Amino acid sequence: MSSLPRTLGELRQSSFSEETMRTRRVKDELRDNLIAKLRSGGPIFPGIVGYDDTVVPQIVNAVLSRHNFILLGLRGQAKSRILRALTSLLDPQVPYIAGCEIHDNPYDPLCRRCKEEIARLGDATPIAYLTPDERYVEKLATPDVTIADLIGDIDPIKAARGGHELGSELTVHYGLLPRANRGIFAVNELPDLAGKIQVGLFNIMQEGDVQIKGYPIRLPLDVALVFSANPEDYTARGKIVTPLKDRIGSEIRTHYPATVEEGIAITAQEAWTQRNGHKLHLPTYVREVIERVAFAAREDKKVDKRSGVSQRLPISCMENVISNAERRAIRHGEKHVVPRIGDVYAALPAITGKLELEYEGEMKGADHVGRELIRNAIAKTYDGYFKGVDVQQIVQWFDLGGEIQLADSSSAQETLNALRGIQGLMEKTSKLNVGPKDTAEAQVSAAEFVLEGLHAHKRIGRNEERLFTAGEKQPKPVEKPFDRDDLPARGRRPYN
Repeated sequence: MSSLPRTLGELRQSSFSEETMRTRRVKDELRDNLIAKLRSGGPIFPGIVGYDDTVVPQIVNAVLSRHNFILLGLRGQAKSRILRALTSLLDPQVPYIAGCEIHDNPYDPLCRRCKEEIARLGDATPIAYLTPDERYVEKLATPDVTIADLIGDIDPIKAARGGHELGSELTVHYGLLPRANRGIFAVNELPDLAGKIQVGLFNIMQEGDVQIKGYPIRLPLDVALVFSANPEDYTARGKIVTPLKDRIGSEIRTHYPATVEEGIAITAQEAWTQRNGHKLHLPTYVREVIERVAFAAREDKKVDKRSGVSQRLPISCMENVISNAERRAIRHGEKHVVPRIGDVYAALPAITGKLELEYEGEMKGADHVGRELIRNAIAKTYDGYFKGVDVQQIVQWFDLGGEIQLADSSSAQETLNALRGIQGLMEKTSKLNVGPKDTAEAQVSAAEFVLEGLHAHKRIGRNEERLFTAGEKQPKPVEKPFDRDDLPARGRRPYN
């Protein structure tokens, strides 16, 4: 950046032509750079998984249309991440008048200070540059946000020090929106913004003028406005006022991962898995179980669907699962960290706090609901590997009185020695690509998954202390002989 023009005179002689900078606004810049990305064929938003055929095309259409847009979706659907990724569509550098609070265009300044500066210094006016990240301003909407926070306020200290009247533009302390001039201004959770503040927002969006403490100030800002909102907010905490909705060009719906594979890819990308000190091997079936917990929760009637189940659930769960396996490896001096299904149960604190329960779920308790979700996830994952596989030999071993206790704190070698006594168990781990030459940690993890799968399908039993036993035999219901007295009074028919 040292070779970039540093004065207005140098700028006039550079590639930053006056005609282009006067007419090319932020939305034109976003559009031009997006078109270049589309022509190159690369990913539009690297790191955004599962939206290639749904959300991303709609965002592309909104940017090409030069729209302000809103992302509407439940929590944990990467709305904020997408908005921040829009900076990849901005130019590497953009010049502005050095020291300007609202980053004025050197060829077309808005604020009075910059106009006076250019009139005084002419071509010697100093120029500075903004990076894409510096051109992104984000505000989390809360009910206590004021118009002064967003638009600005009169600063009496400025007036006193400069000897200005309070009605002068030189006394204005600019808010976040003017400071986002020539960039992107994002408002997260828009419905939480008070209605009267939303009115001030849409006025500057459309007409470009505001009043600060009763003084009219014309601010034709060059800014792209983007928003995010949760549909629950429309009724639970607030709503978007109709005139503002009318001025938002595109409403784009986000969603949770459509497939388990997409969810696994997101979790693998976001979870902290690269730990120091121990080599981590994360089995595929453990990844699937963790992801299916979120999928099961989104379908469970005991979980509030209006609130949603954030993608942060499997991410946090994954990190807790690895940490529990890491703790076990450290305690027993093992070289490999291999999570087991028992570690998923140990990660309940990362699950229960992310579930908003319906009345039925609250009656049963978050821990009970969490364990049910894990069992359902294990059952579905198990079916993907062992559906149609004969496991009768293992079940028979338990039916004949066999028992085994698998504590998640036990060492791998100690647990493996006990598991080898179960007839036919270790042979079945080959379905999980685990054989006798693999580490003890991997063999234990695979064998435990088989047992947990059988328990999830009620083929064998297990208590909360993780003691595996024979499954409970369900007695057949005894048919009660017909008794005329059991019929309701009105339903009885007289004997002939």
